[in-house]
Amino acid sequence: MPLAQIATRFVPGCFRVWFENRRKTGPGRKGIDMEWLTKFPTMDANSLRDLKKAIDEGFRAFTRAYGDGIESLFEPLQHFLIWSERFMTKTPWPIILVLIAVVAWFASRNWKIVAGAVVTLLLIGYFDMWDDTMKTVSMIFVCTILSIVIGLRAGFPRSRAEGGQNATTPIPAVRERRPSFVGLIPGVMRRGMGRVPGLIAVVICAIPPMIRLTNLGIRLVDKDVLEAADAFGSSSWQKLKNVQMPLALPTIMAGINQTIMMALAMVVIASMIGVQGLGQPVLKAISNQYFTLGIFNGLAIVGIAIIFDRVSQAFGKRLQKHREIVHG
Repeated sequence: MPLAQIATRFVPGCFRVWFENRRKTGPGRKGIDMEWLTKFPTMDANSLRDLKKAIDEGFRAFTRAYGDGIESLFEPLQHFLIWSERFMTKTPWPIILVLIAVVAWFASRNWKIVAGAVVTLLLIGYFDMWDDTMKTVSMIFVCTILSIVIGLRAGFPRSRAEGGQNATTPIPAVRERRPSFVGLIPGVMRRGMGRVPGLIAVVICAIPPMIRLTNLGIRLVDKDVLEAADAFGSSSWQKLKNVQMPLALPTIMAGINQTIMMALAMVVIASMIGVQGLGQPVLKAISNQYFTLGIFNGLAIVGIAIIFDRVSQAFGKRLQKHREIVHG
């Protein structure tokens, strides 16, 4: 049997086009068909359609089998998100302003940062963007807490074993490098449009820096300190709680800072699936070419980002100074 016939019978369909074209252009045949150089060999259309259909049917079967259980897991999260949004939007604005100023002061101990945060929020409210801003802040608050909890829980085991780190490194790497819009798909496919799918999308996007920097902070703790803790009979939990976490706290705070920034960026994109806040007017401005609306809400997002960034960075620096004073 000729080689070309053997190849076309046993080689997968994605390369059959190449072998067929090569057979047509063999010795003694007129003309040279060079289409195989310009057209990339693809999977057979029927095979590709069957593959997509099988994946879709598998997803639907998974949803039918485990959908109710997944829904019950998200119920407390939905209640927490609704409560947070109501608290930020229904509480009188002077109280919210004072609370934010107090948090900024205790985190940074810097009056310039506190004054900048207050002035920024006053300007946002003056230009009639207070409610949207509070919705965005509440979403970032919930997403940050969830990302911190999951990130710490995932980062600590990765820091203990080299094999565990190597096995799980591709997961956050893929999350960091995939396009932001792809993060909208898991929540939308299961829950449709709304707050909870947006929350899922934001957490998926914001959690990788938390995992990476938690792992890094724990691994950077001096081995001599750990040996001293072992010499005093510390258990693994005592060593983690009393030695590793305090020394790794500045690095973990850098992870929290990056998580907040990633969450804020993703909240704007999540407006495409119904997440309320400053992202909705920006999306409306893009769709209808409302220049001023887009500029005002974009500047409000920038202002919130600066507040979160400065406060979290100042808190991290305070922790670093405390570490240097206490540990020399």
